[in-house]
Amino acid sequence: MNRPAGDQAPVTGEPGPATAGAGAPGSQTLARGLNALQLVAKSPTGLTVGQVAEDIGVHRTIAYRLLSTLAQYRFVAKGEDGRYRSAAALAVLGASFDNNVRQLCVPTLRALADELGTTVSLLVAEGDQQVAIAVMVPTNVFYQLSFHEGSRYPLDRGAAGIALLASMPPRPGERDLVQQTRQQGWVITHGEIEPNTYGLAVPVRRRPPSPPTCINLISHREDVVLDGRDSVIKAAAELSEALN
Repeated sequence: MNRPAGDQAPVTGEPGPATAGAGAPGSQTLARGLNALQLVAKSPTGLTVGQVAEDIGVHRTIAYRLLSTLAQYRFVAKGEDGRYRSAAALAVLGASFDNNVRQLCVPTLRALADELGTTVSLLVAEGDQQVAIAVMVPTNVFYQLSFHEGSRYPLDRGAAGIALLASMPPRPGERDLVQQTRQQGWVITHGEIEPNTYGLAVPVRRRPPSPPTCINLISHREDVVLDGRDSVIKAAAELSEALN
């Protein structure tokens, strides 16, 4: 059974805020500040100093200093209820990613999700992972699969990962499906990320140094994926033209 819109499927391979960068060399203070920022950004209702302190494992005084610094640079703002929430500088920072590619693609992705009645997303390759930078759930369907923007998965799994690899030069030992995707321009997989779920992905052709990019469609229903193939191919071509 499909999940209610907004009820998100399990996400694997996505580091939590408190563990992201754990063990990596660098500034402990910077890492804590970034963890605090991620926590606040993901909370729809905001977080108190105490909640942030508990989540990142520091004393309240340290959490307060981190949040005060983030507020000084307008990445977070303290409300009258004492909770910290995302602030305007985050929007500016987000818009700078890949020349605002997310916002440029949202209208096309939104129209596609509503046309096909299923979730569509835009993913890019980052190292050995695929990252969802936009996820659109249809507005006209009550039950639907979804997942978090920012979700990360291994690059060699699922339709999106294969489509992204197909946008890169051939690699030793790559799956036959990657070469097939290069030739036909699309790929369908089943159960590689989420059990009993079909995925359809189409590469969005972009010029270097832009990262490999693709549109991905997911559904529990094979007919939805098959029937939506031509529309996804058309949308990917439109985005390729718009982004180049």
